[in-house]
Amino acid sequence: MIAHTQSTTGMRTVLLTGFAPFGGETSNPSWDAVAPLANKRIGGHRIVVRQLPVEFGTSLKVLQAAIREAKPSLVLCVGQAGGRAQVSIERVAINIDDARIPDNADACPIDAPIAADGPAAYFATLPIKAMLVAMREAGIPAEVSQTAGTYVCNHVFYGLMHALRGKPRMRGGFIHIPYAPEQAARHPGAPSLPVDVVTAALRIGLRTALATVADRHVAAGAEH
Repeated sequence: MIAHTQSTTGMRTVLLTGFAPFGGETSNPSWDAVAPLANKRIGGHRIVVRQLPVEFGTSLKVLQAAIREAKPSLVLCVGQAGGRAQVSIERVAINIDDARIPDNADACPIDAPIAADGPAAYFATLPIKAMLVAMREAGIPAEVSQTAGTYVCNHVFYGLMHALRGKPRMRGGFIHIPYAPEQAARHPGAPSLPVDVVTAALRIGLRTALATVADRHVAAGAEH
């Protein structure tokens, strides 16, 4: 049986986060997909949602405050990765910030460790293979990703897992999603996925993660 923590209201909670717009976009489908799940019930848990700023450092402060407030048994952070064609369930976060473009506070760290005292990498503690299978069985294009990049998404993913170290009753992970169709229209040739499909994928992923003790043993590696 999986042990759970409880919120101050007595109901077990899941913390689900998305990001604010960035890179000149007027919306971020990670937040648009997360927001409809606010206060929904799933697997005996209430979903708490928070929007994170696309800023190195500040994003982790907001996330850590949300964890302290919600006291969740599971944390799933969601971000956009324009150019990807599927819901990407991330396997590993690495201890490096190497920004291709400035964040929303105009910070652009290069080759900077996220946590000076942290390991080179952390693995997600969610059942990523079981989540993958469940999404695919629902007809949603999904994959296990071996890299979360080196921008704010990886920064948050690594910072999340660093914050959860030594807290076995809290599990965490990260999912990247494609452009929304209206965004892809401004990026010719870029794949997209409707926001409501992403919301359905997140609901499936959360339900599966809460119900799964031992992950599935299925192939989902990458050649490159």
